[in-house]
Amino acid sequence: MKLSGGVEWALHCCVVLTAATEPVPAARLAELHDVSPSYLAKQMQALSRAGLVKSIQGKTGGYVLTRAAAEITVLDVVQAVDGASSAFTCTEIRQRGPFGTPPEDCTKQCPIARTMGAADAAWRASLRGVTIADLVGSVRRDSGPEALPRIGAWLNAGGAPGEGGGEG
Repeated sequence: MKLSGGVEWALHCCVVLTAATEPVPAARLAELHDVSPSYLAKQMQALSRAGLVKSIQGKTGGYVLTRAAAEITVLDVVQAVDGASSAFTCTEIRQRGPFGTPPEDCTKQCPIARTMGAADAAWRASLRGVTIADLVGSVRRDSGPEALPRIGAWLNAGGAPGEGGGEG
């Protein structure tokens, strides 16, 4: 399974938005992560459409999370950016070719589709079990307790590039 790069960007943005005390413009988030502002803006719009962030208009506008980080799962973000479709689509290939099974004899899902469906369900369950708050906790453990507060201060102050630190 391959996820778009937008998923990574969106997850990082959700994590750092937990440290911000004011709305953060997409351009500021792009600057922090040194990524394309226009592409990042698309990811933020996808998060907004899914109701995970909201856009505040005005001079001090930008993005904020719509609910507590403990209430947003990694799966929520993945589905917001890449959609909710399964990575595998069964095309009933067993019904094709010289030994194809007649459709009326295909009363059960084929073993390949069952296996891929079970793998997709397990993957989704795993991502559903991790929240943005869990990721924030990991960043604190891995990068130190001051990493996110420094980033939050940089995001809200409009500071120069290089001030503060990375989130991990």
